[in-house]
Amino acid sequence: MWAIEKTKPEPGLWRVQAPLPAGGPADIRIRVTAFAICGTDLHIVNWDRWAASRIKPPLVFGHEFTGIVDWVGNEVKSVKPGDRVTGETHVYCGLCYACRRGLQHLCEKVEILGVDRQGAFADFVVLPEKNVWKLHPDIPEEIAAVHDPLGNAVHTALAGPVAGLRFAVFGCGPIGCFAVGVLKASGASWVAAVDKNPLRLELAERMGADLVLNVERDAIVQRILEKTQGRGVDGMLEMSGHPDAFRAGFEALANGGRVSLLGIPSKPLEIDVAKEVIFRGALVQGINGRLIFDTWYRMEALLLSGKLDVSPVITHVLGWSDFEEAVSLQRSGKAGKIVLRRDHP
Repeated sequence: MWAIEKTKPEPGLWRVQAPLPAGGPADIRIRVTAFAICGTDLHIVNWDRWAASRIKPPLVFGHEFTGIVDWVGNEVKSVKPGDRVTGETHVYCGLCYACRRGLQHLCEKVEILGVDRQGAFADFVVLPEKNVWKLHPDIPEEIAAVHDPLGNAVHTALAGPVAGLRFAVFGCGPIGCFAVGVLKASGASWVAAVDKNPLRLELAERMGADLVLNVERDAIVQRILEKTQGRGVDGMLEMSGHPDAFRAGFEALANGGRVSLLGIPSKPLEIDVAKEVIFRGALVQGINGRLIFDTWYRMEALLLSGKLDVSPVITHVLGWSDFEEAVSLQRSGKAGKIVLRRDHP
């Protein structure tokens, strides 16, 4: 089968003919029809420190995808060949301490699709039945391909009360922009979006942000406090991992506010815990992946309600042959989410 692979432990990617993936009795083989590129994939292409320490070539990478069931093992009951599906990319064991307490997204033995096991930048991908999500017929192909990052946004935004509250989203990459939309669709009264990239801020505004702030020209904390009568926001979603965003986010937080952290810092951060967390009474949450499958049901409900339209964030739809162009676009910062379709001309 056709695949995009990290063949060697060095920068680059390789188009290869790979063996058709085999599955077991509880597995499902999916014919991939569309996939999307995310930051993790760029780390693998660039072969940075993280990739060199985690990835074991040869590896077909990619984890954001949708497709059609091609084959099912003899124990599979929930889907059949021809069904449209996508998948939860954290393949959990089901038996560890976390899994047995209903925290499958924090599985101690997790294998991530396209990172720890063969991924979805290929004609076919195999997942266990327990990880496969059958798509509602009203979900468009491009939206189906980005359920993974959209699920990150839903998990982060809905990790606490939302209705009637005010929020700031720091970092307006695709997940941050999705989160703006999720907050507004879920009843947030006011949302500020913070980034330095004009395109990302434009997308955040299209997703419903009431105020967009550019870190290179705006006094972030001052502007947020002005707009919240000096009280600060009830919730801060940190999606960038940048140290300055952490600091500004805490300063703009109301006493008793929620801090939901999805962005991953490149190095340890120093925070005045007494001032920013203890005396402020802040609730600080680490967000990892998606709640399996609570997040998925919420995501589907929001999409089908008509209140959440994430299509503005998908700025480019390309063909599979345009993969290198898509990588360059994603690196440039001149794109939102890029989806590549098998059937695109």
